[in-house]
Amino acid sequence: MQLISKNSLTNNMRKTANVNAALAVATCALLGTSAVVEADEGVWEMDAALLYYGETARVTAVEGVFSAKKDFGDEHVFSTKITADSLTGASASGAVAQPNAQTYTRPSGKGQYVVAAGEVPLDDTFHDTRVQLEAQWTQPLWNDMRGSTGVHLSKEYDYLSIAVNGSLAKDFNQKNTTVSAGLSLAYDTIDPEGGRPVAFSEMVIDEGQFANQDAYQAAFDATRQTDTDDKTTVELMFGVTQIINRRMLMQFNYGLSMSDGYHTDPFKVLSVVNDQGLTQSLVHEDRPTERTRHNFYWQTKYALDSGVADISYRYATDDWDINSHTIDSRFRFNLSDNTYIQPHFRYYQQSAAEFYQPFLIEGTTLPTFASADYRLGEMTAYTIGLKYGMTMPSGNEWAFRVEYYQQDPKNAGFDAPGALQQLDLYPSVKAVIAQVSYSF
Repeated sequence: MQLISKNSLTNNMRKTANVNAALAVATCALLGTSAVVEADEGVWEMDAALLYYGETARVTAVEGVFSAKKDFGDEHVFSTKITADSLTGASASGAVAQPNAQTYTRPSGKGQYVVAAGEVPLDDTFHDTRVQLEAQWTQPLWNDMRGSTGVHLSKEYDYLSIAVNGSLAKDFNQKNTTVSAGLSLAYDTIDPEGGRPVAFSEMVIDEGQFANQDAYQAAFDATRQTDTDDKTTVELMFGVTQIINRRMLMQFNYGLSMSDGYHTDPFKVLSVVNDQGLTQSLVHEDRPTERTRHNFYWQTKYALDSGVADISYRYATDDWDINSHTIDSRFRFNLSDNTYIQPHFRYYQQSAAEFYQPFLIEGTTLPTFASADYRLGEMTAYTIGLKYGMTMPSGNEWAFRVEYYQQDPKNAGFDAPGALQQLDLYPSVKAVIAQVSYSF
């Protein structure tokens, strides 16, 4: 999830009919950072936000963000952002529900938990804390060209990500057209609690079959790799932003992402069931070590007499066979000179990864790769919400946002044997999102 501060383009469009003045702010974000950043010269502009995300009976997250930017003169702009979030609750393990209670070993190997009959297996010990730091420098170069470079650092309990990025943007056609290109390089390391599971190794459950704790620990250790692993990612982005007329601005992007290394989720498992649909064992998932993704993005912003319409569409595809479509729309309506409301609707649809399997069948040959993570399965999702903002006499702005999110996994054509036919293998995920932000 990502906290979103005030929309500078929207404010500029509301205050003036001349869209040219807002082009720099509206230029498409490159690799998660703005190709161009506007700030009042000599003044720090700051944003603070607090977000709550809560799934029904699952994960709860609280995230705080503080960002600041300053123009040091001649459009030499520095921006920075600090993000801290905490996640707690229950996370789906990937195993299927059963007509009887099930016992699972925690990822650390220390302790077990029981899931009731008919319930989706959730590990309620899920907890993580993340701190993220970003910094970006943007300045003019030559001949209507601007350059931007930045760094990114993110640290979780068992995950470290470091990235650098750079981008160029050039104006043409009396600054009505901007062409941009960007590059990002990221290096991630992972060291999960309990160690990385050996692919398709069976979960060790201590239900009295071990002579002592040492025997159990030896069996558990045999399913683990104790060294850390890593992943490298290279991302390229190419964009065109075009002012159509005094009210309309349009943007097109193409993005390419290539990652190599550890993509497996060390906390996900698959159920191995017999022809009656009863679980015989649990094995740890395994995913490909390479992934190439393409995405195509189109966005249109239109200044109305009473606000701004913002509509976008994204198509993404990768070599895991996940194809997705995203439609996102926001309509800002000015209630007065200093207050507004902004309805939001987002629709998302994706196909399943080629190696996605909700379960494995006992006695069949193990696949090369497999995961029962519902996030890799076929699904649709939608978000609907409303934002209210008000500008204070000082020029500072408060904004409040409330949204409802629902994700509906689908059966991608798998026949459920026996008892699984009577159980919900693809439960919906529902969440409430609330955010308060202050710009000053």
